[in-house]
Amino acid sequence: MTNQQGRLRIRAAVFACVAAAALIVDQLTKAWAMAALSDGQTIEVIPKLLSFTLVRNPGASLGMGSGATWVISLLAIAACCALLYCGLLTVSLKWTAVLSLAFAGAFGNLIDRVMYADGFLNGKVVDFLNYGWSVGNVADVYLVVAGVAIVILILLNEPFSTKDLQPQQGDDTDAKVGAE
Repeated sequence: MTNQQGRLRIRAAVFACVAAAALIVDQLTKAWAMAALSDGQTIEVIPKLLSFTLVRNPGASLGMGSGATWVISLLAIAACCALLYCGLLTVSLKWTAVLSLAFAGAFGNLIDRVMYADGFLNGKVVDFLNYGWSVGNVADVYLVVAGVAIVILILLNEPFSTKDLQPQQGDDTDAKVGAE
């Protein structure tokens, strides 16, 4: 086994472990919400900031696209495939972890759309984290955290692929090394 194959196995294992753990937490919290809040009950957690309220959302964020749930589901499938591919393509464990968290968020909501579907991919997502202006779920939190982390990794110039590890043509580093 080459060193590169060993690193790929490690990244694949990290991706699988982070995604699996995140998916388990997401699905367990949704199961709890459906059991504890099914009678329309609201549980106030932080007054005027956060409560638990069960909502079945056929759309995307803030209920947008609720008339095209199957399109959102197809986009989620495409996103999951792209995140899986990128998660295995990257050379960075940081990128792998962040992409696996985004994968877990997209896949967690896709599971709902498939499990609670009345027709072709038109199920509703289980939301229960009520912020007052929006109701979401743990998978949504993963997506937001992953989005913020992606921006941070970009700002910190965290290398994504092997080409990012190699010095750019015309980079002053080569000139400085040769001059020493």
